[in-house]
Amino acid sequence: MSINATLFFQAVVFAILVWFTMKFVWPPIANALDERAHKIAGGLAAADKAKSELATAYHRVEVELSQSRAETATRLADAERRAQTLIEDAKARATEEGNKIIAAAKVEAEQQVVKAREQLREQVAVLAVKGAEQILRKEVNAGVHADLLSRLKTEL
Repeated sequence: MSINATLFFQAVVFAILVWFTMKFVWPPIANALDERAHKIAGGLAAADKAKSELATAYHRVEVELSQSRAETATRLADAERRAQTLIEDAKARATEEGNKIIAAAKVEAEQQVVKAREQLREQVAVLAVKGAEQILRKEVNAGVHADLLSRLKTEL
């Protein structure tokens, strides 16, 4: 056999091999590669979608955190205002109660002063009567001189 015939047969066998490969081997490999490319593209799209959802969720979390912080600050301010109001009310009630106690003590002290003055007047009147009795050296009748004693009390 000559080299030309061998070369011709090799070319024919090669052509058959190429045809066989193109017909039966290449389509499954191309399909597998296409499927793999689609899966990778889908995975990348899903990753991008998940990334954007994560960013959205992160944004929502930040918004909710800021809202809860603001709400907490508002509640704390309200609680402080209520506490301050309660303190002021308690101070006002304590001041009012203290003023009532002071007023009652003043009234009681004034009553005691009046009572002490009355007792002192009576004692002075008794002493005056005793002094007059000793000066006159005779007995003074208290019933007869009651008007005199009452005038003496009012003058003292």
